[in-house]
Amino acid sequence: MKHIKKILLKRLEQNGVEPENIPGFVRSCAHLYSHDPQIELLYINQRLQYLGWDGVELDYHALQLLIACFEAEGLAIHETRSVNWFTRNFSAHILGADDHPEIPTEAAA
Repeated sequence: MKHIKKILLKRLEQNGVEPENIPGFVRSCAHLYSHDPQIELLYINQRLQYLGWDGVELDYHALQLLIACFEAEGLAIHETRSVNWFTRNFSAHILGADDHPEIPTEAAA
């Protein structure tokens, strides 16, 4: 699971989420997903814009990584925990200086 989180963090950064905002972003996504697990990517991005996540465009791969985390750890944990819990579990500090997984770009994928 730790490897998935590392890839997710990198992907979210590439999609415009600042590292210090990742915990709140994950929490917003957890709330959206919990209300409708069949929610479409387009609608998620519209709702995220409405919630104030301007400049962030969630892509299909990042969404699948988020869903994997939600399913592996339990969705309720992600949507009800405090920001401090998110900071400990979804923060840039789990990526070490030499520990940046390679993520294929959309063109290469």
